[in-house]
Amino acid sequence: MSVQQMKWSTMESYLFPFDSLICMLLGISFTVWFTLLLVFIIVPAILGVSFGIRRLYMKSLIKLFEWATLRMERGAKEKNQHLYKPYSNGIIAKEPMSLEQEIQEMRREGAEPEFDMSDIFYFCRRGVESIVDDEVTKRFTAEELESWNLLTRSNYNFHHISTRLTALWGAGVLIRYGFLLPLRVTLAFTGVGLLVVLSSIIGLFPSGRIKNYVSDKVHLIENKPRNGGICVANHTSPIDVIILASDGCYAMVGQVHGGLMGVIQRAMVKACPHIWFERSEVKDRHLVAKRLSDHVADESKLPILIFPEGTCINNTSVMMFKKGSFEIGCTVYPVAIKYDPRFGDAFWNSSKFGMVNYLLHMMSSWAIVCSVWYLPPMSRREDEDAVQFANRVKAAIARKGGLADLLWDGGLKRDKVKEVFKEEQQKLYSKVLVGSSEDRSRS
Repeated sequence: MSVQQMKWSTMESYLFPFDSLICMLLGISFTVWFTLLLVFIIVPAILGVSFGIRRLYMKSLIKLFEWATLRMERGAKEKNQHLYKPYSNGIIAKEPMSLEQEIQEMRREGAEPEFDMSDIFYFCRRGVESIVDDEVTKRFTAEELESWNLLTRSNYNFHHISTRLTALWGAGVLIRYGFLLPLRVTLAFTGVGLLVVLSSIIGLFPSGRIKNYVSDKVHLIENKPRNGGICVANHTSPIDVIILASDGCYAMVGQVHGGLMGVIQRAMVKACPHIWFERSEVKDRHLVAKRLSDHVADESKLPILIFPEGTCINNTSVMMFKKGSFEIGCTVYPVAIKYDPRFGDAFWNSSKFGMVNYLLHMMSSWAIVCSVWYLPPMSRREDEDAVQFANRVKAAIARKGGLADLLWDGGLKRDKVKEVFKEEQQKLYSKVLVGSSEDRSRS
C-alpha cells in the first residue's frame, strides 16, 4: 500500500462516522417534518377539521400590517413626504353614458343629426381618458395595496420604512423563505403525489354508483354544480382549479401536455372523463363545441369547469366571457372567486412571469386567502342569444364578487384591438349622424 492510499484510508476512517451521523440526522429531520405535516395539516384537511391556527394566523397578520402602515405614515409625515395612494375606482370619474347620449349633451339643443365640430372634442376626451386611466391594461398588473403587507412587491411606499420596520421585514423574509416556502413546496409535492396515486386507485372502480356516491357525500355545498351542466367562474390564477376542486369534482377542459403535467392528466382521466384536446384541435370551434355538447348530454359525467375569460385577470374586474360555452344550451352554474390581496397576490401575469417564478412568488407570500360564492344556476332565456346570456352570467359574478364588470376582451392582454370593436364604435357614431327613424320621419 502506497503512502497516498494510506492517507485516503485514514481520511475515510475519520469521515465515515460523520457521514453516518449526517445521514441519520437528515433521516430524523425528514421523518419529524413529514409527520408534523401529516398530523397537523394533511389529515385535518382531509377530515375537514380545524385547530383554529389559520384564523389566529390571519388575525395576527392583519394587526401586524395595520401597525406597519401606521408606522410608515408616521415616518412619511415626519419627513414631510406624501405616501402614494392607489386609485381603486380609477383616476377619472366616469358616468355610465352611451356615445349618443354624451355627444347629444355636448351639442347645442335642437342641433340637426349631422356632423358637428364639437363631436371632435368627445373623441379627443375619450382618447386622453384612455391614456391617463386605461381601464383595460391595468387589469393585467398586480393590484396595488393601500396598506403595506411587508412585501416589497406589493406597495410603492416600502422605502418609507424605519429601522424597526426594516428589522421586522427581515424577520418576515426569514419566516417566509425559511419556513413557509419549504412547507408549501413539501405540501405541493405531497399533494401532486396523492393526486396521481389516488386518481389511479379510483380509476380501478367501475363507473357508476360508487364514484357518484363518493362525490356526493364528500362535497356538500349549496348551489353545487350538477352533472349535465357547466360551471363558469372568473379567472385569476391557475390555482382557481385547485380551490374549486376542493369543494367538488369537475371535468376539466384543456390541451394535452407532456412531462409532469401529462402524467397528472393521464392519472385524472383514469378517475373520471375529462376533455383534453390535441394542439391541432384547440382552434377547431366546431369540434370543441361537439365534444362539450356530447359531455353535458351524458348526465352520468361530471359538470365541466370552464373559465370563459380565457386568461388571468388581476381579480379587480371580470372581462368579456367567450360565448362558446354559452351556446351549448345547458344549465350554467356561476361561481365568483375573490382573493384577499392583503396576504399575497394570487394573480398570474403570464406575460411577465413564468410558471416557476410565479409559484415562487405565491409560495413565499404570507398566505393565499380567497372567498368563493356558488350562485344559483342560470339558463338561457328564449329571447336572448349566447352573447347576451354570457353577459348576464358575467354581471351576476361581478356583482357578487364586488368586481368591475367590463365589456373588453381579455385577449387584449397580448393582441391588438379587433376590427369588430372599431366598427361597432363607427356604427354607433353613424347612428348619431344619420339620426333615428323618428328624426328622419319628422324631416
